[in-house]
Amino acid sequence: MKSFKTPKTKVQRLPSRGHYDEETIFRILDAGFLCHVAFEIDHQPYIIPTAYGRNQNTLFLHGSAKNRMLKHLKNGAPAAISITHLDGLVLARSTFNSSMNYRSVVILATGKEVTQKDEKIEALRLITEQIIPQRWEEARIPDDDELKATMVLSFQIDEASAKIRTGPPGDKASDYALDIWAGVLPLNIQYAEPVNDPKLRAGIAVPKSVLQAIQNGIT
Repeated sequence: MKSFKTPKTKVQRLPSRGHYDEETIFRILDAGFLCHVAFEIDHQPYIIPTAYGRNQNTLFLHGSAKNRMLKHLKNGAPAAISITHLDGLVLARSTFNSSMNYRSVVILATGKEVTQKDEKIEALRLITEQIIPQRWEEARIPDDDELKATMVLSFQIDEASAKIRTGPPGDKASDYALDIWAGVLPLNIQYAEPVNDPKLRAGIAVPKSVLQAIQNGIT
């Protein structure tokens, strides 16, 4: 099984929580669609939230062709891409030992612009399907003008690490005798009932992709 561990991605703090195998990392990536991209321009660091899509060892980002981040990263500037799922609050008997249960991935990579039309459309399909499966087939796909106005970057996943915490609090031995509640408050992100566009024509039902998303929730 492929490992993405390198000296730069090795988890330093609590290394036992670090994971570097592609199965674990891809599972975390596939459970979400929102990432944060960190980069630097003229010695000023920035971090931008954006949607992503994955196909095997490649992550895709998209945005306006005038997007400053994408224009900068397409020239090979390094980026750090972070994905996090918060699974619960770990409430210990002390505030010091309180924590969170989470699954996270950090990817270190450089971007490459996707210019071929078929590859660009496929990347946009992957991003759309990452956000809400089956939506690509329900909606109108981008026309030539929209494709021209959109930039897509691909990032090869070669350096990455996952960090995961699960389980109950870990208190000091002396704290277990305290009359203080401790445990885990699980956190789940759920979709609410869909709200129709006020301009929606009469008789158009909520599509399969939305109903399926409500049923499946966000993992």
